[in-house]
Amino acid sequence: MNGASAIARILQQEGVESLSCFPANPIIEAAANLGIRPIICRQERAGVNIADGYSRASFGNRFGVFAMQYGPGAENAYGGVAQAFADSVPILLLPTGYERPRSSTHPNFSASENYAGITKWSARVTDAHQIPELMRRAITHLRTGRGGPVLLEIPKDIATEEIQGAIPDYQVVQPVRSAGDPNDIAKIADALLGAKQPIIHAGQGILWAQATKELIELAELLTIPVMTTLTGKSGFPEDHPLALGTGSSTTTKAVNHFLNRSDVVFGIGCSFSLTTFGVTIPQSVGNTRRPKMIIHSTNDALDINKDYAADLAVIGDAKLVLRQLIQEIRHRRGVVPSRHALGVINEIKTVKNSWIKAWMPKLTSRETPLNPYRVIWDVMNSIDRHNTIVTHDSGSPRDQTVPFFEALVPGSYIGWGKSTQLGYGLGLAIGAKLANPHKSVINIMGDTAFGMAGIDIETAARCKLPIITVLLNNSVMGGYRNRMPTATAEFGASRLTGDYTKIAEGLGAYSERVTIPEEIIPALHRAEAIAASGQPALLEFVTCEELEQSKFE
Repeated sequence: MNGASAIARILQQEGVESLSCFPANPIIEAAANLGIRPIICRQERAGVNIADGYSRASFGNRFGVFAMQYGPGAENAYGGVAQAFADSVPILLLPTGYERPRSSTHPNFSASENYAGITKWSARVTDAHQIPELMRRAITHLRTGRGGPVLLEIPKDIATEEIQGAIPDYQVVQPVRSAGDPNDIAKIADALLGAKQPIIHAGQGILWAQATKELIELAELLTIPVMTTLTGKSGFPEDHPLALGTGSSTTTKAVNHFLNRSDVVFGIGCSFSLTTFGVTIPQSVGNTRRPKMIIHSTNDALDINKDYAADLAVIGDAKLVLRQLIQEIRHRRGVVPSRHALGVINEIKTVKNSWIKAWMPKLTSRETPLNPYRVIWDVMNSIDRHNTIVTHDSGSPRDQTVPFFEALVPGSYIGWGKSTQLGYGLGLAIGAKLANPHKSVINIMGDTAFGMAGIDIETAARCKLPIITVLLNNSVMGGYRNRMPTATAEFGASRLTGDYTKIAEGLGAYSERVTIPEEIIPALHRAEAIAASGQPALLEFVTCEELEQSKFE
């Protein structure tokens, strides 16, 4: 057995069934010999994106793996790993490296050294007998605490070298979770019971911990409105009477209204990071000078008191912490919050209805070129949202989709972006389909994003991973003319051209161009039927450049 075969055997033991990869790595053949399916992408970043989407769509119970070549392969994958790191997504990276005698020779690229800043853990194998130990460490980091990419660099000579003698038996790594300190739980229960206008700020830790049931139970127990972060979207059903929507670079009026006036903000499964792609929590309660109370529950101590000073905090798994809080509050049956349940629910409904009514002219617009909000609205109202996974791309598709697309079940929407690289959503969609072959998967992207990643539609076609791509083509880099008015006016710098249906057809996908509102839903149904038959589909919707957004105020 050589080093690559030893790694492949461990991957098999850990339940890995597919390997995202490109273009050459001895692990690919070793894994294939054990029945692990190689998914050969067209460029390294897309391969990382596929592994990322696989992990997200599996809630980390199964982790994506990406194997790449040493040198340029490891160099090209860097951007995708940086995005996964920003969003705390557990993926296993297995690059080869230069032979051990050449590993420190300038200017050879060392993946283990150069990826240290964007991985949770990074190491290089220096002896083939270390492989079981180092793989155990890597997978422990994947399955414990805050998520994040981990990397194990395998020098070429170790990957192909026959291992002499017996190597230690490998033991499958079990996840390790921890609950909160009971004293912290009691203090948080006191604060929530005493709050007049609390709000729950739920992050993607709810999804990774699969804690939606507990989150609903706590919210209903205390009649607390719930908003989610971008990466936490779908962690709380957005058709629930207590749902406010998602707080991103764009958001809902309900998030605006209730977050501004709240006296207690309970962050659960979130990092409370200050980011362009999240709402900033106001310091005071409404128009008063009274400060808000911040309560923070996270599984990573690095988050506590990072960007917001926490009045109360607890470190633990979101599911376990929520269960502790529910039990603590139910134990105090005689204590009833002063909030009036029906009044809170009616207020949420009123705020939501007024906001949607104001946006209805765009959401149901009959204009041509198409309004992108009409496309998004029709997508949401024509698909089975309980059995479909939707993701957005960066820029306008994200900003236009996130506030208005209501996610109903956990994992039905992949919100992403503390780095927001154009084209990332396509690979995520392929990975989500790989993890959930019986669900429909839709990626909403713009024409600028297609230019960054569109070639990997061929990967979806060749690998029989039939996703649907909704392409919003406005022939510009949306919103950029305001940032470079002279360059646009004098040189057309923000303009783009292309017939993407022709490209998609050439890459093996069904494609269709839609220009009138009446054809949006019929085209979506045709694409669903095509995807169900095993072929990916691209629908190119010719849209206007819509600049109005639902922002946090």
